[in-house]
Amino acid sequence: MGPNAHDIRIGLDRLVAGMTGLRHDGRFHEPNLDGTAGDYISFDSWEWPQGVGLYGLIRLWLFTGRDDLRSLVEVWYQARLEAGLPELNVNTTAPMLGLSVLWSKTRDPRWKGPLDDWANRVIRELGRTPEGGFEHHVSDKVNDNELWDDTLYMVALFLASYGQAADRSELIHEASRQFLVHTRYLADTHTGLWFHGWTFQGRHNFARARWARGNAWITAGILDLFDLAELAPPVRVFLEGVLVSQVEALLPLQTSSGAWRTLLDDATSYEEISATAGIGYGLLKGHRLGLGNAAWRTAGLRALEAVMNNIAEDGTVLNVSYGTRMGHDLQFYRDIPIQPTGYGQALAILCLSEALQHVGAEGRAA
Repeated sequence: MGPNAHDIRIGLDRLVAGMTGLRHDGRFHEPNLDGTAGDYISFDSWEWPQGVGLYGLIRLWLFTGRDDLRSLVEVWYQARLEAGLPELNVNTTAPMLGLSVLWSKTRDPRWKGPLDDWANRVIRELGRTPEGGFEHHVSDKVNDNELWDDTLYMVALFLASYGQAADRSELIHEASRQFLVHTRYLADTHTGLWFHGWTFQGRHNFARARWARGNAWITAGILDLFDLAELAPPVRVFLEGVLVSQVEALLPLQTSSGAWRTLLDDATSYEEISATAGIGYGLLKGHRLGLGNAAWRTAGLRALEAVMNNIAEDGTVLNVSYGTRMGHDLQFYRDIPIQPTGYGQALAILCLSEALQHVGAEGRAA
């Protein structure tokens, strides 16, 4: 017997409070390339963790219809736009995903101009690798000729979402292209799992790390892509196959607690909850959409329990690894510090929100 709907809803309320209460405490000093201070923790900063966080809040608003959540995100976006947006890169694109989903539902004219401008600039200005993949340039580092699996969640989902909402098929086509190019270089044909990154300089996968959160971006990201845009049938069928292959590799690697380790196939690495939440969300959603069998649902509900066991009283998600650069050896991943973050909160919100659709008639996930 798993958590009941009441417990899940309490957990969701705590997660929202935990996200909005996040503040930078000075522990990490990561200045941006333009000399400004980097803040990857505070809720009111425009960066990729907050971008994933806003997407989670908007998904929760769509699921619950709670007006307070809609107001919260609208106030956030209005304040950030008035303050001025940062330089364009892969990670600063992440908040545009939530804004696109918000605009697709409300058609509020405040958001159309910024969305149109940012989408046009992504296509025109983001660096490209051979074969047209987006280089993973971020606020504090240039990563020439590198493909990272994070890019699909931070950029491609926005293009797909906005392309669908604004009737701009060229954006959906670009999002599809990104998923195809990244699959070619990051999906491990031997295991079905995904490597963290690829470089065309030397043509290798760095440490060949089968990193858990990177794989979670793929499990969740492919399913969200299906939600956000109508894909060409061959692309969708291809990505369904990629997803099934990945999940078949993920299932036997789940630990007895229901979590996955930060290096999926390395028993010496720690259990990591943001990845567990993202993978659990994908497993439950994939089962609901008919892509997976009962084992997906069972593993997803076990992941749900692991996530709920790591929500503190103040709503922060515990045992979340901090933002992770590309590692050149596996020890780098084992040593990533633990830090509550917006993406940890958001992936947990997505997991718990999806789980509410799997509780039985008696209100408990069996």
